[in-house]
Amino acid sequence: MAGGGVKFGTSGLRGPAAALEGQVARRYVAAFLRHAGLAGGSRVFLGRDFRVSSPAIMRDCAAAIGAAGLEPVDCGTLPTPALALHAMAAGGAAIMVTGSHIPGDRNGLKFYLASGEISKANEAGIVAALRDEVVPDFAGEMADEAAAAEARYVARFASLLPEGVLAGWRIGVFEHSSVARDLLGLILRGFGAEVVSLGRSADFVPVDTEAFGDAVFAPLPGWVADYGLDAIVSADGDGDRPLLMDGRGGFVRGDVLGLITARYLGAQSVVTPVTSNSGIERTGAFSRVVRTRVGSPYVIEAMAGAPGAAIGFEANGGTFVGENVKAAGVALPPLVTRDAVLPLLCALGLAAAKGRSVAEVVVELPLQHALAGRLQDVPGEKSAAFLARLAGDTDYARRLFVPHGIAGLSDIDGLQFRTEAGDMVHFRASGNAPELRCYVEAGTEAGARELLDWGLAVAAREVG
Repeated sequence: MAGGGVKFGTSGLRGPAAALEGQVARRYVAAFLRHAGLAGGSRVFLGRDFRVSSPAIMRDCAAAIGAAGLEPVDCGTLPTPALALHAMAAGGAAIMVTGSHIPGDRNGLKFYLASGEISKANEAGIVAALRDEVVPDFAGEMADEAAAAEARYVARFASLLPEGVLAGWRIGVFEHSSVARDLLGLILRGFGAEVVSLGRSADFVPVDTEAFGDAVFAPLPGWVADYGLDAIVSADGDGDRPLLMDGRGGFVRGDVLGLITARYLGAQSVVTPVTSNSGIERTGAFSRVVRTRVGSPYVIEAMAGAPGAAIGFEANGGTFVGENVKAAGVALPPLVTRDAVLPLLCALGLAAAKGRSVAEVVVELPLQHALAGRLQDVPGEKSAAFLARLAGDTDYARRLFVPHGIAGLSDIDGLQFRTEAGDMVHFRASGNAPELRCYVEAGTEAGARELLDWGLAVAAREVG
């Protein structure tokens, strides 16, 4: 009934596009509508990314919405946070058709209640509400609110930075197939930047903003030099995970972007997964730092109890705005779903306001050197077996870590080892794709690179 390989991951429903399209997508949407208890005549807002399969799956969503006596509203190709913002403003539910950063032959659905992104409890409720049913095709026409949704999203950032603060900055937008590509350029120009369009693609490109070593990023340092850029910005397929390269050709990690954003907005509480840099606590800038498992639902759940002005972010840089947050003295309404544009603007705006480069702003932060990598095409059962043995067999773990030693272990999400030198190696299975991920921290960049190479080699040997 559910469809082969289709399941909830760290953020939304994911699976092979061929398995999701058709009745499987319709049944999950019907289950979501039942679980949400939406009244007849309610509007449900739809958006999608640029994958080849997304238009058909969006039509499947509309079919289930129409069959339930509700009205589907087409918001077009737009960032996930823009869809969520528009739907929440209208008091409606929303569904984004996207596989985010994973390969184009896969796809997914992200569900939003009128109150925001669904929780893990909601995911369980949707699964419980699944029925073996046949949902008919959608025969009507959807209302078109794409322009209105985009305009609302752009307006959200109007007072985030001082007027004209990016004048004199030359910023490249790595457009590829991100739904955020045109809006990023529009917003940056609005603050005075000169924008250079780079790498636009008519085909879907899976861009993982944490995997800096992927071949898709190889041209970026050359673009910085060739076009005389102060920075390059981008986002993943559905525009909720940011990418920033500084004017020296160095990538800025997502958790660093989140940290800069939290400081720029005067956060008192920070909520972030265990994979974010351990230096966040060492800044001393926040009265409370809460660590969670990886996945937006866990961050959102923890933000609900965070006191004062609360900002959440993940290691991928996707940033959440909680209650009591202000920008330049003006309240910034909550948007508790990942956003890519907000952290990019905060980092660029802070650097420009200080008269410094992005690299100079980053180097001032008291952070460990951190890197991340992944082994692709690793079945979930192999990752699980490796992690279970690491956790349960102390002798096995110590043999693997002979070059570094083990001084501590955290199992909040996957296994995070502290070495005798005070460095960190963290193994966890991806919740979205058949991948085993490795995160490391060390006191020097060279040490982090050596540790990552070692961690990936060990993992490859053990799961191979």
